[in-house]
Amino acid sequence: MSLTDRSTQATHREPPVAATEPPPQARVVVLGLLGALVLGGVINARSGQVPTILFALGLALGFVLFHSRFGFTSAWRQLVAVRQGKALRAHMLMLAVACTLFAPILANGVGFHDVPATPTLAPIGWGLFVGSFMFGVGMQLGGSCASGTLFAIGSGHTAILLTLAGFIGGATLGAYQFPWWMGLPSHEPVSLTDWFGGYAGAWVASLVIMGLVVGATYLLARKRSIPPLEPAPIARGVARAIRGSWPLWVGAILLAVLNAATLWVSGGAWGVTFAFALWGSKILDLVGVDVLSWGFWQDPANLAKYDAGILAEKTSVMDFGIILGALVASAAAGAFVLHRRVPFRLGVGAVVGGLLMGYGARIAFGCNIGAYFGGIASFSLHGWLWGVMAIVGTYVGLLLRPLLGLRNPKPSDSVC
Repeated sequence: MSLTDRSTQATHREPPVAATEPPPQARVVVLGLLGALVLGGVINARSGQVPTILFALGLALGFVLFHSRFGFTSAWRQLVAVRQGKALRAHMLMLAVACTLFAPILANGVGFHDVPATPTLAPIGWGLFVGSFMFGVGMQLGGSCASGTLFAIGSGHTAILLTLAGFIGGATLGAYQFPWWMGLPSHEPVSLTDWFGGYAGAWVASLVIMGLVVGATYLLARKRSIPPLEPAPIARGVARAIRGSWPLWVGAILLAVLNAATLWVSGGAWGVTFAFALWGSKILDLVGVDVLSWGFWQDPANLAKYDAGILAEKTSVMDFGIILGALVASAAAGAFVLHRRVPFRLGVGAVVGGLLMGYGARIAFGCNIGAYFGGIASFSLHGWLWGVMAIVGTYVGLLLRPLLGLRNPKPSDSVC
């Protein structure tokens, strides 16, 4: 079972209340907040207002991801393994809210301080199909997705550091080989706005597709079963916002709102994995590798981000924020625990899964956040195709998981 799974046995219809509440880990909370203040101050001094706001949005995303345990890896695993569609229905809620918020911003074309707001579009070709398939396999072997890797690290899951290392290595290799993939036959980006007469029509069409997906999750269910349990909250009332677990629908809505805020502030949707290629390339640069000779970094837009540095590039500062936000949230809930021992096969799966995800995300123009979430919210056809191929990759990943000592869900399990 992966470190980010949230499996519980279905024995009651109502989630039990935790018998005891672990105390907040005040020292870790203070250290996390101080770290956020210091890093935020450095980003503001070196890079200005917009990167600082994006760092703050990253903090909020880390907080939401931890408390809602919003999963992409587990959602697809549950759908494929036991036809459990609750988490995928939460995806559709998140995407529906995001489309609703993205449409007026993109239609207007401008955001914060008149920054141009552009949709996340990508060509449809071999890179998209192969990369998203690789990402689907890698999620199941590595035990997390792109966003899940960051908030798991912040929560103290040190084994996921191996996944992150693989992610960085795979993304850097993907950047190196990116021109080769771009040289293969592909179709120009396709926006649903071109098919349905603008953003209003694309919004309606997107909601219809999401409704069909929701209906399909019920049709795929083998039989009526006990409703999946939410994680047992360790606090009630107002305290649950800081100390307890949140329903999936709350996480879905908040993630959509924060993604829309990212679009409005930066001019583009939330992304995660570009930073991994940037970090890996910077490391290679330090040891004398001429990464700027790569076709990927010779692209003017990418070169500008490389020159700006890790404390200015959008995905980089937001990734740092997610880690620190999850750290503070987990410590406030008394759930921050450093996992020092990593079984060998689990470690191998983490590294291999990270490599597959990093490489796949780079050649597919994004991960579960940048391509799937941001693409669909931007009314891009590639976002839907990415999701389909990731599900196909999930099926293959499930076949490989037992080789690494990882347990697949069973019909008797109830997972949200």
